[in-house]
Amino acid sequence: MIDDLPQGSEMILVVDDHETIWDFLVEALQMLGYTVLLAENGLDAVTIYEENPGMVDLVLLDMIMPKAGGHETFLKLKAVDPQVKVLLSSGFVNEKAVEDLLAQGACGFLPKPHRLPVVAKAIRDVLDGKSPVLPGVCNG
Repeated sequence: MIDDLPQGSEMILVVDDHETIWDFLVEALQMLGYTVLLAENGLDAVTIYEENPGMVDLVLLDMIMPKAGGHETFLKLKAVDPQVKVLLSSGFVNEKAVEDLLAQGACGFLPKPHRLPVVAKAIRDVLDGKSPVLPGVCNG
């Protein structure tokens, strides 16, 4: 099944506060060929992004976390790098918050629970500059 999915060699920063999500995403993305960094909260994500200038190709960002949620983290990442590519993710959707971040340049939204084929395609599309999950976004 993995062989049928889009793969890559880029670096992805996974930002999520749930261990089960990390375990799934880190293992799956590594099997697809990606290098994966992990942040347990938004503050750590910004620090990791800053400590790896020009190396993180995509941030997969959970919307609801302690120590800086997705909205605050997205804005901080954009301040560090206006070209940052961010895919938002959440099991609980605050449509207004998601729409706001999409309007500010987020590349798309992935609902939880994650389905690997959907995640793999969305990541590859964003990295390849194709239409992301939600067309017309990712102004970075």
